Amino acid sequence: MADERHAGGMRRRRAVLGDAYVDGAVKRTSDFNRDFQHWIVETAWNDVWNRPGLDLRARSVVVLSVTTALRHWDEFRIHLRGALNNGLTKAEIAEILIQCGVYAGVPAANHAFKQAQLVFDEMGI
Repeated sequence: MADERHAGGMRRRRAVLGDAYVDGAVKRTSDFNRDFQHWIVETAWNDVWNRPGLDLRARSVVVLSVTTALRHWDEFRIHLRGALNNGLTKAEIAEILIQCGVYAGVPAANHAFKQAQLVFDEMGI
């Protein structure tokens, strides 16, 4: 069962974040963080991201909103790429960040727009 959860989580993680990111994360795994990494794959990427209740686009909207509200910029940038992989457009991402400005605060949304532009520039879009 644990092996199935891990395999399912890795498939979802790769589908959302891309092979290059996941391969890098796997390479950064150490004895110190191995158990935590394993837990993330099984719990977040399998048990949550593979649930049937929301599609991947909706899950990306939630993650972008929460990472903006909590000002977790590293995770925001990672999941912004995932949101694009899940089919969100730049225009939809802008709308999400405008909505976040009302509920999470203008400074957080303003910074999220800056972070998003950096990612778009890196990706050439």
